[in-house]
Amino acid sequence: MELFTSQGSSACPPADRIATELARGDRTLVLTLPVDYWDYLGWKDTLATPANAARQKAYARARGDRKVFTPQVVVNGREAIVGGAGPAVIGALGRAGDVGLPLPVAVSAADGIIEVSVSTARAPIAKSRAEVWLFAVERSRSVHIDGGENAGATVDYVNVVRHMTRLGAWDGAPARFDIAADEAMRPGADGVAVLVQAGTGGQPGPILGAAQTDVIRPGAATTASRMVREQF
Repeated sequence: MELFTSQGSSACPPADRIATELARGDRTLVLTLPVDYWDYLGWKDTLATPANAARQKAYARARGDRKVFTPQVVVNGREAIVGGAGPAVIGALGRAGDVGLPLPVAVSAADGIIEVSVSTARAPIAKSRAEVWLFAVERSRSVHIDGGENAGATVDYVNVVRHMTRLGAWDGAPARFDIAADEAMRPGADGVAVLVQAGTGGQPGPILGAAQTDVIRPGAATTASRMVREQF
């Protein structure tokens, strides 16, 4: 579940609360991607990046509806819904869970290296053109908003995407990708999520597999990785 949100939009705090609640479970990988296109409303989002907004727009192009708004949730790279509509979000996650993620993925970090492994896929997934992406995330962050539509509010965020790294292409065969933690991480990030996604960064398709793990600091061992094989 990817939540596109903005500190400058009064519609977003309910969606941020939904994301935080869902992330407490073990069946849904939640990513929060703050966007910057509402900064002109009177408050510059302190967590937003142009890359997050570009990913949301790429999804809109791939779907063909070109609908970009906040809060918006994209589930498994396929279905887009209003992020603050709790029943709609739960429904989309339930439909995704009925299908599940067909590709086992694992990620671990130790001695300053993040290691990702992708298993063999059965047809027709094995014929998919896909990419492997690493997202450096800040697992938990509270922000007091001093201006704009949410002035005076303190909002809690979960798994805030701070940086995205394309690890490489995946052709259906077993694969391993290694990257230095210093290269992948950014200030404040203390975890990583991995997505194997059909298509390309500019034309993203369905999520085929996902995993996440904590990264305490470069050079330190981390908790065991958690595979995400099915959704809420």
